Order: sequence, then structure tokens, then C-alpha cells
Amino acid sequence: MRIGTGLTCGIIALVAGSLPIAAAAQQYVPSFHPERLKGPPPGPFNQVLVLGSAHLSAFRTLRRDALSPLLDRLAVWQPEVIATEDLSGLQCDSMRRYPSRYADSIATYCPDPSPWGQALGLDVPAANAAVEQTLAMWPTAPTATQRRRLAALFLAAGEPASALVQWLRLPARERRVGDGLDAAMLAELGRRWDRPGETQWVGVALAVRLGLERVHGVDDHTADALDAPGFGTVIGRVWDNIATHERQAFTDSLERGLAQPGGVIALYRGYNAARAQELAYRSDFGATFVEPSPQRFGRTYLGYWETRNLRMVANIRDVLAPHPGKRLLGIVGASHKGYYEAYLHQMHDVRLVDAEKVLR
Repeated sequence: MRIGTGLTCGIIALVAGSLPIAAAAQQYVPSFHPERLKGPPPGPFNQVLVLGSAHLSAFRTLRRDALSPLLDRLAVWQPEVIATEDLSGLQCDSMRRYPSRYADSIATYCPDPSPWGQALGLDVPAANAAVEQTLAMWPTAPTATQRRRLAALFLAAGEPASALVQWLRLPARERRVGDGLDAAMLAELGRRWDRPGETQWVGVALAVRLGLERVHGVDDHTADALDAPGFGTVIGRVWDNIATHERQAFTDSLERGLAQPGGVIALYRGYNAARAQELAYRSDFGATFVEPSPQRFGRTYLGYWETRNLRMVANIRDVLAPHPGKRLLGIVGASHKGYYEAYLHQMHDVRLVDAEKVLR
């Protein structure tokens, strides 16, 4: 009896003692708010415009010239740096060393640069180092020879979008074999330019128009992991909700008008509206947050999503850091936009630009 009573008293004391701790955790708000400490710094601010996008690869009949009104508006803002939702060659190289975890991610997100590297006698880290050395000494008026060589180095570095920038900045007659570019490389660049995609048809096209030398892949998949048994089934069931149907109707209405005059601008305005961010959360991340499985699969998924976005934003901040005072355009799938902006807003030296105003 005494043992039972003692155990009961111990449990009551433990529960009672934990209540103030739980309450303190719920009520505590930090006093330090980096988003309120925005300077002003000496010199111009870093400005970031986050462009939420549909994944244009889904629209096989989309014509490249339909994007001209979008490019016109973005060009007026004159970004000096462009960041896209692509993995860097260096991250893919690192993930290839851990195939037991990242095999699916590598197959999906990491084109194999080894043929291009073998042609140049460089692995991915060496090719990246060569790219940085080349750009550090880049002339204001590079020759066609220099651009062909840099395009080849970018391919070997696992940076095909930047290789495409260099290829497109060549006069048409100079887009030929030579200076490290071989016939297979030229064929690869041609295929990439012909395929619909926001990286090439928005990011690369805009970089070429504005005279930029590269784009920066800032995606991150290092939080990817093999799904536990039952994970996909549970998450798929959670996604079948009222907000998902509302979101699907919203995006369907935008995408149906894509081929019409003004359809591209209407789509991008819709995807960058506050309603799109709210629907993305309610249908997906908010729904998984409260998913009640014993394994807490929904919270695991949410943790992956937040981690990925934090690392993507860290990559953007890293791109900005060496060159303060730049205007950066971040092109990303629309589901990321709310998280991008929330996390970027916390940075002292980042000022966000309203995409809806730029797209008017």
C-alpha cells in the first residue's frame, strides 16, 4: 500500500511539476527580433523579390514567347542576381557519397556531370574551383572562346543552367564545338533550352537579357530520407482535404487560361497572391502538422519541409553576403514562397519586394 501510494504521489508531483514548464514553453516569446533591426546599413540594401512559380515542365504545349510579358516586368526591376530551385553541383556531388539515403533524390534532381568532367579532366569540385577562378578574372568583353570554355566548365561543375546562360550569350554562329565544348555538350544545352521550365525560360532567359553571367541554384535536398513503411499512405490521406480541393480549383482556373493573351501574367499574379500562400499551408503543411498517426508522420513531413526551406534561404543569404546591396530574384515553386519570405524577412540585411507590385 505504501509503495503504491508513494508511486501515485510521485506521478502526481511529476505531472504537477511539468504543468508550469509546459505553460512557460507556450508563453515564452523571445525579446530579440532580428526582423526589426534592419539598419539602415551603409550603402544600398539587399533587396529580394520572391517569384512563386508553377512548375512549367508540366505545360508541354507552352510556348517560350508566351513568357515575354513576365520577363518584361521582371527586367524593369533589374535583378542583379538570379536564384533558382535547382541543386548546386557541389551539393549533388556530396549527396552521391551517401547513396543509401539519397539514391532517389540523386536520380530525380542531380543530372550526371561526369561525362562533361571526363571530357575536361575535372571532377565536380575541381570544375567549380575553375569556374570561380575564371569569373574572378572575367573581362568586361569576353571573347567567344572564353564563353565556350566557361560553358564547358559550368557543365562539368554540375551547373547546366549557368552553362546555358553562357551558350545563349554567344552569337548564334559561335555556338559550336570548341574550347572544351564537344558535340554532346552542345546537344545537351539545346535540349535544355527547348524544354519548358521556369529555370531556363524565366531564370536563364532573364539572365541573358540583363547581361548576367550565371544563375545560382539554391535548392536543398539534404533533409530527404527514405520514407518509413506507411508514411506515403498516411500523408496522401491527409492531403485529401477540403483546402486541397479549393486550392486545386484555384490553380486549375489560372492554368486553363495560360494559352490566352495575358494568361501567363494572370497565372503568376495568382500564384504570388496571399490567397495562394494560405491555401498552400491549409491544404498541405498545416494539415500534416495536426495529422494524428501514432508515428507522427505528419510532423516528420513538416520538419522536412521547414528544414528544406531554411536551407534554401540560407543558400540565398550566402549568395548575397559577398556582394551587399544587390537585387536578387528568387524563382521557386509557389508552395515555397510563404516560407521563403517569412525566413528571409528575419534577416537583418534583406528587404523584401512585393511581387504583386512588380507583376502589375
